[in-house]
Amino acid sequence: MSKFLSEGYFVLFLIITLGIVIGNFKIKRFSLDLSAVIIVALFLGHFGYLVPIEFQTIGLLFFIFTIGIQAGPGFFDSFNRGGKILILIGIILLVSAASIAKLLGYVFDIDNALAVGIFNGALTSTPGLAAAIEATGSASASIGYGIAYSFGVIGVIIFLSIAHLIFKIDLKKEGEKYKQQLLEVFPDIINRNLIVENKNIAGKTLGELRIGTMTHAIISRVKQQGIASTPTKNTTLNIGDIVKVVGTEEALKKAEMLIGSTTNEEIPLEEAYKVNWVLVTNKKVINNSLGSLNLTRNYNATITRIRRSEIDLTPTASSRLRFGDKVLVACDSENMRNVMKLLGNEEKRLSESNFLPISLGIIIGVLIGSISIPIFGYFDFSLGMTGGVLTTALVLSKIGKTGNIIWSMSGGGNQLLRKLGMLMFLATVGTHAGSQIAGTWELYGWNIVLIGVAITLIPMMIAILAGHYIFKINFLTLLGVIAGSMTSTPGLGVVDNKTESEAPSVAYATVYPMALVLMIIFSKILAIL
Repeated sequence: MSKFLSEGYFVLFLIITLGIVIGNFKIKRFSLDLSAVIIVALFLGHFGYLVPIEFQTIGLLFFIFTIGIQAGPGFFDSFNRGGKILILIGIILLVSAASIAKLLGYVFDIDNALAVGIFNGALTSTPGLAAAIEATGSASASIGYGIAYSFGVIGVIIFLSIAHLIFKIDLKKEGEKYKQQLLEVFPDIINRNLIVENKNIAGKTLGELRIGTMTHAIISRVKQQGIASTPTKNTTLNIGDIVKVVGTEEALKKAEMLIGSTTNEEIPLEEAYKVNWVLVTNKKVINNSLGSLNLTRNYNATITRIRRSEIDLTPTASSRLRFGDKVLVACDSENMRNVMKLLGNEEKRLSESNFLPISLGIIIGVLIGSISIPIFGYFDFSLGMTGGVLTTALVLSKIGKTGNIIWSMSGGGNQLLRKLGMLMFLATVGTHAGSQIAGTWELYGWNIVLIGVAITLIPMMIAILAGHYIFKINFLTLLGVIAGSMTSTPGLGVVDNKTESEAPSVAYATVYPMALVLMIIFSKILAIL
């Protein structure tokens, strides 16, 4: 056995195996999960067993790149649709945490690298730890992270479990309020049959009328003289025709004013007529607008709805398709096959991972991170390896596609590569930090733990006070913001179990990408201060 323990690769997989086994143990729903890997690594490192440093670099590159690819679209889109206030609260929380870490580190005379590690452990941020180690070049950051992490997980869970009791909030009522707010922002997409009664539009084609532009509603079916068909821009409307209109309630009211009153008369579907959800997986159509595809002219087909991230959107000519979108297509059977072929509609494409975008993206990121820019002649600034790879991944995932290369990964592929990278990274830094942990504890003792507790709890209280009393945010949304800002998936799970509303998950998804990036930035800043 001692022979194998001298081999770094064997130590690596031994640490990963033991860490996963220990991490799977649960005590009242609490588990160390993958963080147990660094605890095992610290233990073995204390006895002199090391994982080669090359595994740390490779693991870090995989981990940071997959984080950026996952966070990219949400990172940029989170500024839209009211996300700015949620992000502001997240920033308040993270700035408070960083300030407390710096202040208490100064008061208790804590080594700076150790303090940055405590900061990341208290907020359970492994990406931040990676940035801290790169910036400080010290194993002390890993020690602080390992010590502060446990309460970082437990503290968030406890706080989010009792916050509504402290502020005397009825979470059921908050869920109902959120539902009403959501309908105002994303109205339901419905359909209604109307009789053509307006003499001013009789005898004119749909192309001339431009009903979609005027009302933001779409005409998906027309019945003329008892015969139902899919309309084209050359379809002429006549008094007494029945049209099926699709859109929001507001859009349908505008359509009624333009076309005519509602009718209960149905428009029968011909046997050959189909209405199907089609998955966008063909890389040739990604980033193309619906107008440029010209489905109506080419296939006599109409897209009446776009479903993206479980939200239904009303399509327009300028709507651009993204990989993984679902679109509701109405046309005859023969053309439906052609539309499906054009858009892709291949479920298995969502689970495939092409390694070329990953390796090429990492190369670009490392090169960008190595660029040094003089700042007013005082010092040189560079993003570094982690900053360069993260920035590159964020931008590429937002671009989505360059030529034939799609800058995205399947959910399963991303999770696997990210977990592998994190395991390699934690196992390596843990063993190299293990040799110093005893001396660090002798020097600082319980001060490390108390600082970690303060960094975990105080910023959450500041954020919830600001969100509840100043910004008047829905409390369920606020709890999701805090879980996302703390990058705490277990914390989100606790809140989700208290409500049927999607408010916490949506807020978590809005803030989480920004928190991942900001933790890396703040870790670098704290490391150089």
